[in-house]
This record gives sequence, structure tokens and C-alpha cells, in this order.
Amino acid sequence: MSKLETSLIHEGEQFNTTNSVVAPIYQTSTYFADEDIASFAHAATAPKYPEFYHRHGNPTNSQVAAVIARLEKTEDALVLATGMAAISTAMLAAVQAGDHVIIQYAHYSAVLMFAREFLQQYGVEVSHVDQTDNAAFEKAIRPNTKLIYIETPSNPNLDITDLEFIGKLGRDKGIMTMIDNTFASPINQTPTDYGIDVVVHSATKYLGGHSDLTAGAICGTKDFVEKAWRRSLVLGASLSPFDSWLLLRGLKTLALRVRQINENALTLAQWLTKQPLIQKVNYVGLPSHPQHELAKKQMHGFTGMLCIEVAGDNDAVQFERAQHILNNLNVFSNAVSLGGVESLIAHPASMWGASQTEEQRKKSDITTGLLRISVGIEHIDDLIADFEQAFKKI
Repeated sequence: MSKLETSLIHEGEQFNTTNSVVAPIYQTSTYFADEDIASFAHAATAPKYPEFYHRHGNPTNSQVAAVIARLEKTEDALVLATGMAAISTAMLAAVQAGDHVIIQYAHYSAVLMFAREFLQQYGVEVSHVDQTDNAAFEKAIRPNTKLIYIETPSNPNLDITDLEFIGKLGRDKGIMTMIDNTFASPINQTPTDYGIDVVVHSATKYLGGHSDLTAGAICGTKDFVEKAWRRSLVLGASLSPFDSWLLLRGLKTLALRVRQINENALTLAQWLTKQPLIQKVNYVGLPSHPQHELAKKQMHGFTGMLCIEVAGDNDAVQFERAQHILNNLNVFSNAVSLGGVESLIAHPASMWGASQTEEQRKKSDITTGLLRISVGIEHIDDLIADFEQAFKKI
């Protein structure tokens, strides 16, 4: 098998049946049928068939899926229109009414909304646990538990879930395990090495890497991916041909981008720990992170995501200082999303205020002074200088 960097360039090339070095954009909704009725029937029913109808499959989508499956060391993968399309489709392929799901307190906010406003309304029971407490997962298991869904590092507070423990727990209890691996990226973390069954991504983030597309991915066994594909046919969140092509292009530089981002993030985190205006830096690559040793054990790199908590005597002061920092940064843009080549910063309490209760924010440690940073590939000297000049204006 080729090394990862080579696979990012060449995996799935069998789906490009042209002589073009760069895969074409198959900008078509439908394909000419074979004159043979049996062949047409096969195309209409075969999972992910790339040349029947776009909702079923697309040659570029197939190539992208092959690359992502190689990255996550799974048998197959399915690409969809958004990260939430991938997450919701995968979860609906795993559970049904009467089942029980275990999730964490700390998740991407839309996942918590999906659990609260969709799963439970359709008869799926949901339990929330502290992801840093292994015993809490085991204690939450019921006779009808069918899925343990985790996210590590978590968004935005960067807590770590013990992958080896969860993988073994799932196998021992006969429960499917599923992880959102977006924050880490497959360069920094390979959950299947620890027995996790299904991996999902917001491919909008590190996999695409240029903030110019939305996409999601589901990685798992051929049987599970086929089941998820059948769900996707009726849910309808197909990945567009152009976004698929952009994703394929972005994946080619994934290893290079993530390694530079990792380096920048660690240096920036170390510098921020020395700044009087910052009372806390939460980065899994720092020895001060309470789960640093676990992160070292299960991650190959420490990601480009970090959180800082602005110093202040009370919430109002923290909020005001956080606002000043956001207003005065020039290189860092105040924007949602993450994982791109450009550095971004956001205020989670404002971003998710409408979708999370106060209790949920407290359990996820989302304070008024918390800022989430997605470090890009700019020169580290410029990133540090940007914070320096912003701090001087407070």
C-alpha cells in the first residue's frame, strides 16, 4: 500500500476514465443508459453506482470517497453535501425508534440539536455523559443501547475521549461506536486503530481546507456505508459535482497543510500561555491540558484548534475584553468554521447561544470569555504579532 501522502494524490484514480491528469467535473444529473436492460437495472440498484443518476453516485464523488476511506483505514466511504448531512445520515443508519444512544455533553452544537429536536422526537432515547469519564459511558449503557457517538477533541472545549476504551467497550457490549473526527483530521488521529466502527467528518473543514466548499463524509465497512447510502437516497443530501471536485483538490495537500497548522498552533499556544490578558489556554499539545498524556497516546499531531479564556474579574469584563480582541485582530478573521488555510477566531457563547441552553454551555465550559481559534498556515511571526497589537489596544 502506498504511503499516505501518495494516496492523497493517486487513490481512486480508476474512477477517472479519461486521459485528464486532474479528474473532470461530471456536471450532469443523469447518464445515458446501457441498451441492455439488465445492465440498466444493475446501475439503478448497485450502491453508489457512479454513472446512473447523481443522487446515486458520481465518478468524482467515488474518487473522493476512495481517498477518504484510505485516510481513515475503512473499507468504504460516502460523501454528502455537508458535515451534518453525514452525521445525521450515519446516525439514522445506525438506530431506529426504541433504540438508545449515548453521546457526550460536549459536541458540535448542531449535533446536540439533532439529538434533542430529532432523535428524541422520533422515539430514540438519548443519554449525555462526561466524555472525560470512562466509567460514565459504561454506566449509561442500557439493554437497548445501539450507538455510542463521540467527538474528540470536542468542539469547542477540546476535551479528549479515550478511543481505546470506547472501541473495546463497543466491541464487548455489541454496540456500534461512531466518532466525529473533524477537529483532529485523519492526519492527526485514526480512530479505527482503536476499534471505532464508523468515522464521520465535516469535510468542509480540514479535508477541503480552503473554506470554499461544504461537504461531509461517512467512513466504515462496505455494509454500513451501503446502508447509509440507502438512507441518503431518500434524505437527498447529495454532494454537488463541483464541491466534490474542490474536495478532491483540497485533499491533495491535506498532509502538508495539517502539519504546518499543527506547528503553528503549538507555537501560538505556548506564546499565549505567557500573556497576562489570557487566563487559560486550552490546547491538547500543551502539558497543562488535563488530558495531554491521553492525547499523546492516541493522536499523531495536536490539531490546529485551541481555545483561550480572556482574563477578567467577572463575565462582563471578560466579554468586553473578548470583544476588543475580536475587533482588533487583522490576520485572524472573526468567522465561523475552521480547518482552512486562513486563521479564524470565534466567540462560541455568541455563536451557539440560540442552540444551547445555559446548562449545556456550562457543562461544555463555554464561558463569555472563551474564544475558539482555528490556526491557519500563515507565518507564525505574523500570527503572534497580530495578537500582540490587539492586546496593546485593550
